[in-house]
Amino acid sequence: MNQEMRQTADIIINEALAAVMPDNAVEKALRKFDCTTGRTVLVAAGKAAWQMASAAVRVLGNVDDGIVITKYDHVMGEIPGVTCFEAGHPVPDDNSFLATEEALRKVSDLTEKDTVLFLLSGGGSALFEKPLIPGEELQDITRQLLACGADIVEINTIRKRLSAVKGGRFAKACLPAKVFAIVLSDILGDPLDMIASGPAYPDSTTCEQAEAIVLKYNLRLSEKALALLREETPKVLTNVKTQITGSVKELCEAAKNSAASLGYAVTVLTDELCCEAREAGSVLSSILRTHRNSNRKLCFIAGGETVVHLTGSGLGGRNQELALAAAPGITGLCNACVFSVGSDGTDGPTDAAGGYVDGDTLKELRNSGYDVFEVLKDNDAYHALKAVNGLVITGPTGTNVNDIAVALLN
Repeated sequence: MNQEMRQTADIIINEALAAVMPDNAVEKALRKFDCTTGRTVLVAAGKAAWQMASAAVRVLGNVDDGIVITKYDHVMGEIPGVTCFEAGHPVPDDNSFLATEEALRKVSDLTEKDTVLFLLSGGGSALFEKPLIPGEELQDITRQLLACGADIVEINTIRKRLSAVKGGRFAKACLPAKVFAIVLSDILGDPLDMIASGPAYPDSTTCEQAEAIVLKYNLRLSEKALALLREETPKVLTNVKTQITGSVKELCEAAKNSAASLGYAVTVLTDELCCEAREAGSVLSSILRTHRNSNRKLCFIAGGETVVHLTGSGLGGRNQELALAAAPGITGLCNACVFSVGSDGTDGPTDAAGGYVDGDTLKELRNSGYDVFEVLKDNDAYHALKAVNGLVITGPTGTNVNDIAVALLN
């Protein structure tokens, strides 16, 4: 491993993540929050829910009641007046359902003078859930959608129709109270009805689109689930104000500034990356090969969200798979590396944020008994990268503004 490039990668990762923490964004958004009358109930859901709720209570001083629903190992301490729950992601579990029931109970007896401060971040689709079908079937449908390579918009188009809180239904449950929503975006283009499946925003998708997704991926749904897909979601909400804050664009800009401060000439290729993870890795490696004789330090950045089409039963995530797929293309280039991370610090069902590879990785993998192409076929990037110290471990970061992939050439 090229230790100098690995250290550079870690610097860029840490500085980029620090720049997109939600604290300042929540504080700024709360300047528009008016809670002069009635009670204030805080409901925070998503991978960044604890960090957002902690910032909000620090700014406001206190809330009358509150709940945080976030991913396992993402609660970082007590928040005054707020009950914290941890639950399943990316597949909802019983704790997701129990915590969401508690959130609905907290907003069930509010008046028109009261306000629900709704703090939403990516991951809320699994964490904030009251299914209209048996929980086991919802889990099975979620796994089908994740395995078939459906993108996040397609996944959420299905999930919001099978839920009592998604697609604007949570905002309706808060009536007659007002809802002030602060949203941390993890979806390209910041579509408010898709972030965490839009619990407090009118749904723009149609029944026909949902049924087309079922046919496209040959999904297995019960008759009850199919019937729910034919029921229209709320298209108008009158009790909600929304403030969106944070996005993958800011993450790319932060990474750009960090790399530039280290002397790199930076090109942001896209902040709307959306393709197979291994294809993105291959493209980044080909860009480095094209510029391998440059006399400048170059950095290429791609932000967004790739997908993985499961063909095996290994362990990994889209960022680890992207990085591993870049290894063959840069093998032998002593001055090149590719790394990719999820801003929330957890990539897929693993404890890694993503992966790192350089010109030495392919040889090191072979020496450790790994064939990259077999590993990719089995979707087992985690174990392969772990064997060559190629995992990027940050722990839960407290933010969630999508993923970033970086290719460096010294």
